[in-house]
Amino acid sequence: MGQLDVLLVNPPSRLEIYQSLSNEFAAIEPPVWAGLIAEFMRRKGYSVGMLDAEAAGLTHEQAARQIAEQSPRLAVFTVYGLQPSASTQCMPGGAKTARALADLEPDLPTLVLGTHASALPKRTLLEEPFTFVCQGEGPYTVQGLVDVLKDGSRDFEKVPGLWYQDADGVARATKPAQNIKNLDEELPTQAWDLLDMSKYRAHNWHSFHDLSSRNRYASVQTSLGCPYKCEFCCINAPFGRNGIRYWEPETILKQIDHLVETYGVTNIKFPDEMFVLNKRHVLGICDGLIERDYKVNIWAYARIDTVQDQFMEKLKRAGINWLVLGIESASQYVRDGVAKGAFTEDDIFDIVRRIQSHGIHIMGNYIFGLPDDTLASMRTTLDMAKNLHTEWANFYSAMAYPGSPLYAEAVRRGWPLPDHPGGPGWIGYSQHAFDTMPLPTDTLSGTEVLAFRDRAFDEYFSDPDYQALVRKTFGQEPVDQIQRMLAHKLKRRHHQAPSAAAE
Repeated sequence: MGQLDVLLVNPPSRLEIYQSLSNEFAAIEPPVWAGLIAEFMRRKGYSVGMLDAEAAGLTHEQAARQIAEQSPRLAVFTVYGLQPSASTQCMPGGAKTARALADLEPDLPTLVLGTHASALPKRTLLEEPFTFVCQGEGPYTVQGLVDVLKDGSRDFEKVPGLWYQDADGVARATKPAQNIKNLDEELPTQAWDLLDMSKYRAHNWHSFHDLSSRNRYASVQTSLGCPYKCEFCCINAPFGRNGIRYWEPETILKQIDHLVETYGVTNIKFPDEMFVLNKRHVLGICDGLIERDYKVNIWAYARIDTVQDQFMEKLKRAGINWLVLGIESASQYVRDGVAKGAFTEDDIFDIVRRIQSHGIHIMGNYIFGLPDDTLASMRTTLDMAKNLHTEWANFYSAMAYPGSPLYAEAVRRGWPLPDHPGGPGWIGYSQHAFDTMPLPTDTLSGTEVLAFRDRAFDEYFSDPDYQALVRKTFGQEPVDQIQRMLAHKLKRRHHQAPSAAAE
């Protein structure tokens, strides 16, 4: 057997990002983009391997040793996060693994790709321990780079979407790679057989109906990109523009067939930034799932202004039991400031109640510390979250993620960012890390925002009315797990003595 052409690497990051919450509560996600690129390369005749160091529970050093032992022509670090905009928080884990690999095999070429690398390609090349950086979605760049490494020409300027250093150490960029036009032909599925599917685990809330089923889990992308322009989102950084591309419903259904029939998967995530949007796409997938009657349990993202009555009955019958809504703030003024839709508070309550009336559970996403937030507006958002009474909620602190319009604004205005001198670095963009460092607002420091967020989390999930809702809907076992979750107090460098409370 000859040398492996390319090894797709998902570096370990979960423990640093989630602290003690990583052990029982956080999901362990299949590396979707790595799996898509692996299958893309394999169908073109290249020899391909995958190392999911995250799922295997490897340290950075153990992961580096396994990469070195396989000695591929190219090790591709796919750095994405569990949350759509969270590639940046995973950069430290990728860098630690690449640095350990360089100590073992200094001549083994490495390429990093992902949202963060596409947002800051030159800086990533010059500051991080990778040989090459991909600016763009990746498949054509990986293919072109492997070809150049195989022929020994070092003709890197031929590789689209590549950043590299020339012989004098000067950063060079090649022409952009085209985005893939026909997803069904070139990226029809993930390379599931290169993964140990027993290692993956659904979010705890996703499996509240049956917590013992969490390891029967997979994540299936049904579209790429997003047509919206929320100021805090960087999801389109690898694609170079706002927009959305779809796989055909039949392509998605074939992949679900394989997952259910081969691996016994019952819990599925659609990680698309916006699943509930295009009528033909949504209903095509739903109709196929209804016909199959797999009894799968799926969650997907939606917006207050995209969930239509015509979707709801079929979403539920298809097994889409959870919708995640980006509510963000109770204040329309705050939402307008970050271009988050034109819906009103009445619209929010109306759509939540209509979704729940169809038996679909809701996870509400909220962001504290958006630029126009005050302590009073954040309190109003928390009160609205408690009144909406959804089956789960995520509370985030506002972050100016690289690649988002908010990051450009923060840099322009000189706002303190984690990657500024003296800051904690990229791990500061994690929502749950020790070094989390949110944005300040005009009236609040980042420390005050973070303190409010953590107190809000405890207040929401310890609320007896919320726990009674979970008990009535799912039984006592999920309530017991929530209480164990509340016992894990995140350690935070930046609010040893919090000055803002959630009262």
